[in-house]
Amino acid sequence: MTMTVIQPKWYSTADVATMLGFGLSKTKMLVLTGEIRSVKIGRNRRILPEWVDDYVRRVTSGSEGVSV
Repeated sequence: MTMTVIQPKWYSTADVATMLGFGLSKTKMLVLTGEIRSVKIGRNRRILPEWVDDYVRRVTSGSEGVSV
């Protein structure tokens, strides 16, 4: 029997916070301000994996050559 691993199609706000290493409140603020795209399904917000990638790409594209 072949085992199939089901990959998540959507992430919750808490999932995204964990992935990005942010707190839940910061992630919720990014979602509410539209910096991270989301959809509302019932009472919950859901975020596609590519929307997380888009956010990371936008944030990191402006930081080239900038030292911290």
